[in-house]
Amino acid sequence: MNQLLNEDLIQQINEVFEGMQNPVQIMYFSSEQECAYCGETRQLVEEVAALSELITLSVHDIEADHDLAKLYNVDKAPGLVIAAREGDQITDFGVRLSGIPSGHEFTSLIQDIVMVSHRDSGLNPQTKEFLKTLDSPVTLQVFVTPTCPYCPRAVVLAHQMALESPLVQAEMVEATEFPELSNLFKVSGVPQTTINAGAGTAVGAMPEDNLVAEIMRALN
Repeated sequence: MNQLLNEDLIQQINEVFEGMQNPVQIMYFSSEQECAYCGETRQLVEEVAALSELITLSVHDIEADHDLAKLYNVDKAPGLVIAAREGDQITDFGVRLSGIPSGHEFTSLIQDIVMVSHRDSGLNPQTKEFLKTLDSPVTLQVFVTPTCPYCPRAVVLAHQMALESPLVQAEMVEATEFPELSNLFKVSGVPQTTINAGAGTAVGAMPEDNLVAEIMRALN
């Protein structure tokens, strides 16, 4: 089996991972059903996890480990949960990736790992204050394609909000791998952030305050 990460990329990732501070748990979910990119996704995260002693990878099956998948709200394969780890304790921040994080989305995966390792969202104070006022759940689904250079910004922003608030869950969705969902939410361009199953929609890589405004609109 050919290695997916070349030496140049490994060197770049190693430099980024030098800034990691705390342990990270990657939970990978595959499926016995038709899953076009499960094998490649597993290989990709195995190669990434091998680059840092602070990363632990666990491998699960969405059907065989149904209860675990349900606990972590994973309903697609390949699916990834990027969580914090302290000893045997896993803390879920609601950071999800559905579909292979390839192309530009590989950047999102690496940024997610480092962000969770820092336990710091990096959001501005106004956004943090808004997220503290939430009193109902917010689900952000960011539809992307691997060739979209603007998509990682939208994905990472959604994941930052998930890290900051226990009421926010944010999921990268690879649009071409899950066409039924893309059609349901009328995804015609990416990135598209669907808020609470269509209560709101943000198109493009928005600044923080714009996405906050869209979330407020969706909640109202």
